[in-house]
Amino acid sequence: MTVARILAEKGSSVVTVPPHRTIDEAIHLLAEKQIGALVVGDAEGRVIGILSERDVMRALASEGASALDRPISHYMTAKVVTCTRRASIEDVMETMTEGRFRHLPVVEDGHLVGVVSIGDVVKRRIATVEAEHRAMRDYITMA
Repeated sequence: MTVARILAEKGSSVVTVPPHRTIDEAIHLLAEKQIGALVVGDAEGRVIGILSERDVMRALASEGASALDRPISHYMTAKVVTCTRRASIEDVMETMTEGRFRHLPVVEDGHLVGVVSIGDVVKRRIATVEAEHRAMRDYITMA
């Protein structure tokens, strides 16, 4: 299975924010949308960063409440790892595991086309393994 299939099933809607928004605004947006990360984009739709719940916690731990009034750009991860729709689930799982992150923006031709989370990947991987298991069981019982 590829990222394209995941996006076809879940949709390609992505919550993005400009870098000048505050951490306080980001926290409220994360809670409102019930998501774990925000893609930070520029006016042309390019990915310039990502802000995860983990980034927010680090900001609060290091600076306390004063972090809430600072811009997202101060705390976001600027070196964002991305993938394309052609990436396989196995490749995405490996990338996320090695990088120790849970959200991967999908970028093509320099523009954001979706985001996959570790939850999306695990859900589809489990479905694939269960289908293989059923097929194997059916094959064995028919033999």
